[in-house]
Amino acid sequence: MERGLYIAASGMVAEQVRQDQIANDLANASTPGYKADRSAQSSFGALLVSNQLTGQPVGGLDFGPQITDVRADLEQGPLKETDEPLDLAIEGQGFLSVQTPSGVRFTRNGQLSLDVQGRLVTQSGYAVLGTDGKAITVGRSDGLSIGADGTVAVGGKTAGRLAVVSLTGAVKIGDTLFGGTPGAMPAGTTVRQGYLETSAVNAARAMVDMITSLRAYEASQRVIHTIDDTLGRGISAGGPAAV
Repeated sequence: MERGLYIAASGMVAEQVRQDQIANDLANASTPGYKADRSAQSSFGALLVSNQLTGQPVGGLDFGPQITDVRADLEQGPLKETDEPLDLAIEGQGFLSVQTPSGVRFTRNGQLSLDVQGRLVTQSGYAVLGTDGKAITVGRSDGLSIGADGTVAVGGKTAGRLAVVSLTGAVKIGDTLFGGTPGAMPAGTTVRQGYLETSAVNAARAMVDMITSLRAYEASQRVIHTIDDTLGRGISAGGPAAV
């Protein structure tokens, strides 16, 4: 069997994964607090090729590339002023703690609202947690203030303090949520009310990456067509049916 077909096919599969990742980033180019993904690529194991007549080693032959890891780039996105009392941005490396049906998760998306119980919740309805591990209830947005240290007050009365944490081993879960091991609020991290952290996706870079990935996919596709044509001509000329 022609090994080149498998090498080219593995390259196409790797670029399909990359295309899906880039497309997802572009779809979230306007999602507050969204973090772009980065794909890491490596080659499969190599086969040691030997001369069949002399037995002397010729060299290695790779089995093709593969995507080994997709990680979120946690670089902070630009902050945008909204003047909305329920909008907040975390300036620094911290994350907000929220309660989800799957347990406590973490997010950088500070576009908040109030539920029917007057609790601070995310756009997906997840309660924002305070340092006591409980949801923060403010009742109304009038007179709401959020200090740089995360202290939430309504009409001058403290309602709680946002659980802003550091995150070790951050893993993107979806819906701008992350999992990981929380720690103390990172030094130098502040909360800014009336601001939102915009998406960290650089649309121009993502488009360039997508075009580059598409060209690599097309190159592997052309290799498969070339090998297929060569095998076809060999068979038509009366050569061996398999290589």
